[in-house]
Amino acid sequence: MAPFDQQNWNAKSRSIKLYVRRVFISDEFDEDLMPRYLSFVKGVVDSSDLPLNVSREILQESRITRVIRKQLIRRSLEMMDDLASKEGGEDYKTFWESFGRNLKVGVIEDQDNRPRLAKLLRFFSSKSEDAPTSLEAYVSRMKEGQKGIYYMAADSVEVAAAAPFVEKLAADGYEVLYLTEAIDEAVVTNLGKFNDLDLVDVSKEGLDLPQGEEDAKKKEELESSFKDVTAFLKETLGERVEKVVLSSRLLDSPCALVTSKFGWSANMERIMKTQAMGDARAMEYMRGRKILEVNPDHDIVRGIKVLLADGDKPRAADLSVLLYETSLLTSGFSLDSPRDYAQKVFTLMNFAIGSDALPDDDTSAPSTSASSGTAEPVEAEVVSSDPNDPWGKK
Repeated sequence: MAPFDQQNWNAKSRSIKLYVRRVFISDEFDEDLMPRYLSFVKGVVDSSDLPLNVSREILQESRITRVIRKQLIRRSLEMMDDLASKEGGEDYKTFWESFGRNLKVGVIEDQDNRPRLAKLLRFFSSKSEDAPTSLEAYVSRMKEGQKGIYYMAADSVEVAAAAPFVEKLAADGYEVLYLTEAIDEAVVTNLGKFNDLDLVDVSKEGLDLPQGEEDAKKKEELESSFKDVTAFLKETLGERVEKVVLSSRLLDSPCALVTSKFGWSANMERIMKTQAMGDARAMEYMRGRKILEVNPDHDIVRGIKVLLADGDKPRAADLSVLLYETSLLTSGFSLDSPRDYAQKVFTLMNFAIGSDALPDDDTSAPSTSASSGTAEPVEAEVVSSDPNDPWGKK
């Protein structure tokens, strides 16, 4: 095997040399003898079943060529299987760092060999952040009752690990694969299943976590208790979200935005936005509407519930919009209006530091008695509510 230039992915490969009865014929075959995802494999084929004057047209139509291609793929994957099964795995780790993306392309393009290629895939995970793990190893560590293989797509392991979607899963001991390369999400989408287990995106709706009868009963009670909150959030946010529901996947975060099962995740949406030739109408369709999941155990969500009970809808509405815009960021989406969001944050910062009450210079600082060396007494005064409080009652 030889180094492969990832930048020249579509360049013609001359890695396989064909001989007929030890007479060199050609090494220009495009994908006739070897698929492009295995173009880094170098080898020699010597056949006695082809004529010496074989032409490109004959090669393309020959049954013998198809047999040779099938054998080359099989032998190549066997070598990789042997490398992956070696004790320690250091050799395969080195191989994966160089040619892992090629195998990921193979999962997408080579449907016949997809199950075999899936065993060669490696991903970082919540239980293997330092070294990538195989899907087989993941399955061996699955908890009893776990129904699928969970994964989270993000820019890096650190971003994936900090995502609100994995909070409850990690706390309950469920392993989550971290997909950190742009191609990864397309790979698992094409793969679909592994060992009859669904590959489940934890950032999408419908995450089915095992729960007992008490958990189910508690969820029903919370849904009834927070019915007014979810209805108010939906009314306030309008078309920005499809619906608002209570979440069972959040632990420390107040809320998160999830997408539909068949729509793009935040990571895929970000990738597709960078495509210069992307179809704007198709993009809008695939983006779909977002679903806001709120954590009923979080103080902010409970605070909105209290404001609604007190009849303070304007203040609750301001908090709801800021909560939604912040969840866009924590869930991996981009803001509709970064400037408006920044202005809200600046307003909160000004209020937090009390900028309106700060002195213009040092001369306005409280003075002390020069003669006695003791502080002058200050009369108490009644302090009214701050008119600049951005969350004050309107």
